[in-house]
Amino acid sequence: MLNDFRYALRTLRQNPGFAVVAIFSLALGIGANSAIFSFADALLLRPLPVPQPSRVVSIVSRWRGARRWWTR
Repeated sequence: MLNDFRYALRTLRQNPGFAVVAIFSLALGIGANSAIFSFADALLLRPLPVPQPSRVVSIVSRWRGARRWWTR
C-alpha cells in the first residue's frame, strides 16, 4: 500500500494541473455535502428550540381587496 501511495504522489507531481483540479473538486464536493447535511440536520432532524413545539402556529393576515397569488 505504501508503494501505491508513492506512485500516486509521483503521478500527481508530474501533472500538477490535474492534481490541483482533483483536490479542488474533492474540496468543493466535501464542503457542499457538509453544508447540505448540516442544513438538513438543523431543519429536519433536531426538534424546534421552543418549550412546546407542538403548539407553534402560523398567523396569516389578509387585506380586503388584496389579490391572492393562487387565483387569477
